[in-house]
Amino acid sequence: MKVLIVEDDLEAAASMLRGLGEAGLICVHAADGVLGLDAARDGGFDVLVVDRMMPNMDGLSMVEALRQGGDQTPVLFLSALGEIDDRVAGLKAGGDDYLVKPYAFAELSARIEALGRRRDSGGMQTLLKVGDLEMDLISRMVRRQTQEIDLQPREFQLLEYLMRHAGQSVTRTMLLEKVWEYHFDPQTNVIDVHISRLRAKIDKGFDRPMLQTVRGAGYRLDA
Repeated sequence: MKVLIVEDDLEAAASMLRGLGEAGLICVHAADGVLGLDAARDGGFDVLVVDRMMPNMDGLSMVEALRQGGDQTPVLFLSALGEIDDRVAGLKAGGDDYLVKPYAFAELSARIEALGRRRDSGGMQTLLKVGDLEMDLISRMVRRQTQEIDLQPREFQLLEYLMRHAGQSVTRTMLLEKVWEYHFDPQTNVIDVHISRLRAKIDKGFDRPMLQTVRGAGYRLDA
């Protein structure tokens, strides 16, 4: 399991990194909310452990920004603020769990493992949302604002992958492997064709384009 620890207290962060590493977890540290947001958007984490009170960007703002971008990675808030209103604020901001400082390390580890299991098991999303774009994985309906968007099966798969990685740069290699299940470059323009079709369907007629081309990197879906 890979965990991002967003904590401005370097001593506390070092203690978590050491203890969770000994428990077999792969941990990465970010020292404030801005760095944490950037790291989380790069993806690949199973659980985020986020302190509430931090410089530059507080934990609530960081998680709200992630959720608005469509990222649903489980979040455990850590905070010395332990009143009911504080816990409610954390959950409303998009947190999945809330642990008050000081805490027992065994409880921290157990809660992280529980969030990781929840993500790996039946907690799969059935509704993806990035900005005003929504995808229902059960009805396979896509809508932007009030307009329904008709997608071909491969376009649907492509958009689903982009929505699950909203705000992140997705490379051509990633799309070939995850959407087309190619583990080699077929040397065709199949991605360009589908991206062009998808862009025309989800962006045309709307004030703000969402599907961006990242020069030299790939593509990004951004609210």
